[in-house]
Amino acid sequence: MAIGDPYAILAELKTRLGGIADTDDDAALNNALATASRGIDAFCRRQFNKTTSATARVFRPTRAGLAFVHDFHTTTGLVIATGDDGTFGTTWAAADYQLEPLNQMRHGEEGWPYWIIRAVDSQAFTCAARATLQVTAQWGWNAVPAAVKEACLILAVDVFKLKDTPFGVAGYGDWGVVRVRQNPAAAEKLIPYRRNAPLVA
Repeated sequence: MAIGDPYAILAELKTRLGGIADTDDDAALNNALATASRGIDAFCRRQFNKTTSATARVFRPTRAGLAFVHDFHTTTGLVIATGDDGTFGTTWAAADYQLEPLNQMRHGEEGWPYWIIRAVDSQAFTCAARATLQVTAQWGWNAVPAAVKEACLILAVDVFKLKDTPFGVAGYGDWGVVRVRQNPAAAEKLIPYRRNAPLVA
């Protein structure tokens, strides 16, 4: 799934709602999926889709030995460059850094992206007011985790059913409608994927 796509598809949501066969509510159902997905992004402070071509993004490290960046799912096309004048003229060799989490595993689960770059040996990041690190990578997760897809469906059902409340819901479809914390079942599934650093790709 590309960046910005919902984390579950229309057919899955229709099945979850008892097997809706008609297309009368497709627009509302798709809206519910999008709303739930963006609510997950906000709660987890990351997104779970991916890009399939490498693009450059800049970051401002706050530690000399460690940089937190957006999630990237592969080292194919990866380029790490630094510079304190905005030109990023120094390209790091693979031996200059270590990507984490190691082995792309966390909590015993495989398939996690990298989001930490650790400087090794004599290398160090420059900490300054301006961005001094440029990372070219294929951003996001290689695959949406099953728990994230399940949370999306749980939340999308809630959002869709809001239309049947007695007075409706102001702003239905706006991102602000979904409050992940108000749904314990969804929140429990998402907490292991939540970032501490406020970086959303």
